[in-house]
Amino acid sequence: MNLSDPKQLSTLLEGLLLASGKPLSFERIMELFEEAERPEADVFRKALAILGGSCKGRAFELKEVASGYRLQIRDTFSPWVGRLWEERPQRYSRAMLETLALIAYRQPITRGEIEEIRGVAVNSQIVKTLQEREWIRVVGYRDVPGRPAMFATTKGFLDHFNLKNLDELPPLAALRELEPEPILAQDDDDPAVPQSLQARADLAMGDDSELETAPQAASETSFGSLLAELDAMEQGLKIDFDDLARGDEEPNREEQGDVSTAEDGSREENP
Repeated sequence: MNLSDPKQLSTLLEGLLLASGKPLSFERIMELFEEAERPEADVFRKALAILGGSCKGRAFELKEVASGYRLQIRDTFSPWVGRLWEERPQRYSRAMLETLALIAYRQPITRGEIEEIRGVAVNSQIVKTLQEREWIRVVGYRDVPGRPAMFATTKGFLDHFNLKNLDELPPLAALRELEPEPILAQDDDDPAVPQSLQARADLAMGDDSELETAPQAASETSFGSLLAELDAMEQGLKIDFDDLARGDEEPNREEQGDVSTAEDGSREENP
């Protein structure tokens, strides 16, 4: 085999990517060749371009994600490919997807800030599950009283949702324009999540308390409307934490004032 020929090299790269159980970075691909036989980097790039072009019209495609290159089935065929697995798909709760969406679009963000936006407490199991999936990680600590952890997404998150980097996340405005009008959900404490986002989440199967099976006839809400709700809830979110210490002192002053008033009233009754 002439490894200096991009066309022949592309066939070899196809075999490597098919055999690999995870994405291969450009550097990792080059490391698979001994130094004496290793083609130039430009030859690898041309070979990858040829391989990508050869996938046109086929059921799979060459996709570059955060961790590298991989060959994958096109999303168009996911409804049929998913039938290969007989078990019913397990689904992530709306609360978990809201939390993940907030971290993805507002990172770095603390758990307290997520709770302020959503208006409800974030279950510890949600954060634990997302960390176990290696979709989020702690990237630092906010310089405020208590030093809460700040969360951000990982390469694993980008790989799972077919993204090369965070810039490929669709803008919120674009999502609202592309998504159809939301369908009113049935009376349900935890309505079904959008099909487009749920299909991606279904790929990660596991026994988690935050996973739930949605009813077959459950109504769906568009991802655009979900993000619109998140934006609406975010209005008034506190981003300047300089006065937190002063705010903590105010209740003490009020309590002291109440005590003084009570003492004054006692003196008047008992001269």
